[in-house]
Amino acid sequence: MEIFKTPFSRAYWQCALRDAKKLRTLVFSALMVAACVALGYLRSVPVVNNISVSWGFLARALCALVGGPVNALLFGFVEDTVGYFMNPQGGYNPFYIFTTMLGVFTYALFLYRAEVTVQRVFLAKLATNIQNVFIGGLGTYLWYSGGKGYWTIVAGSALKNAIMLPVQAVMLAALFAALLPILHRMGFLPDQASRLRLWKRLEQKRKEEKSDPWEE
Repeated sequence: MEIFKTPFSRAYWQCALRDAKKLRTLVFSALMVAACVALGYLRSVPVVNNISVSWGFLARALCALVGGPVNALLFGFVEDTVGYFMNPQGGYNPFYIFTTMLGVFTYALFLYRAEVTVQRVFLAKLATNIQNVFIGGLGTYLWYSGGKGYWTIVAGSALKNAIMLPVQAVMLAALFAALLPILHRMGFLPDQASRLRLWKRLEQKRKEEKSDPWEE
């Protein structure tokens, strides 16, 4: 399976389109939708005060890793819609479909057909949390602001997401460390993504040191 350094190539998107059409990708995505719904019923992980971390982002990141950015858009639409009607809380806000699609899409840009490192996992979660702050905050402002200004909502969301970020990153890293070898053996991932690495540059440096012909 081909691996890409960045998503900024025609070959990358051709590969993503092919994978999005594969039956096993669609089956895996359907399983992740079911996982998101099931995880929605689990008790959130308390962090501090009234801030807690839910579990659904784990299944979204896994689907993005396997299915790619094209599949991510379809998955995000289906998952958010099914998730709401299976467990409706508050009024239905169609704006959140867009934020879910964008979040899964962002995960895919960082993780799909890439060498998965702790650094990359952290950056993927950081990017999605920033989206939650500014774009998710806009949805809250438009539908549920209760008279609060947009920047007031953003400030509160920024604090919450900053506190959750390290916990979420550790949860994602632990999940990937456990599942990457299994997904690779199932044929979903390229060899370079067969295990979670700490930092790509560090790994490359070690390889270069081992291959040094002058090393005794």
